[in-house]
Amino acid sequence: MLEQPTKDVTDLLRAWGAGDAQASEAVAPLVYGELRRQAGLALRREGEGHTLQTTALVHEAWLRLDAQRDMHWDSRSQFFAVAAQIMRRILVDHARRRHALKRGAAPTQVTLGAVDREDQRNGASGAPRSSLDPVDLLALDDALAHLAALDPNKARLVELRYFAGLSMSEAAEALGVSLATAGREWAIARMWLRRELER
Repeated sequence: MLEQPTKDVTDLLRAWGAGDAQASEAVAPLVYGELRRQAGLALRREGEGHTLQTTALVHEAWLRLDAQRDMHWDSRSQFFAVAAQIMRRILVDHARRRHALKRGAAPTQVTLGAVDREDQRNGASGAPRSSLDPVDLLALDDALAHLAALDPNKARLVELRYFAGLSMSEAAEALGVSLATAGREWAIARMWLRRELER
């Protein structure tokens, strides 16, 4: 995910969380490329018609991350997990504003199956094509909120895979679980979301 040694990034994140403004400035260029990658993946999954640009999404996410004054960063994985949550909120808020401005307009469509297809392209085995293409972003957000109430770890896994664009192994690391556990949780979460979104 990052070429910079993990320990260096983690040390800077911890210093930033402790209030070191210079650490914030030093970590920004080290994580910017990964934040752009995450934002680009999330925006590509939104399909046609979205108006938010990658740079705008990254900058808005960075402003919100920087505002996390009381955050204690434990690792770069945790940082990118929080960034994924923030990007999800930004995308959902943007979709709600667009929908409010265009009363009666078609909902913002996103494609969840893209996550599985990216795994297949990257050599991950056993990733079946999802039948969740396309879905309404606001309906997905509501479903994830419901899933989080039932099983927060599964909801976080979907968030990491979909909004942050993390691979299964990266998501497993961020959640502190084995790759096999993450794979099982992903399969269950996809089935649950499919059923929830098809209601």
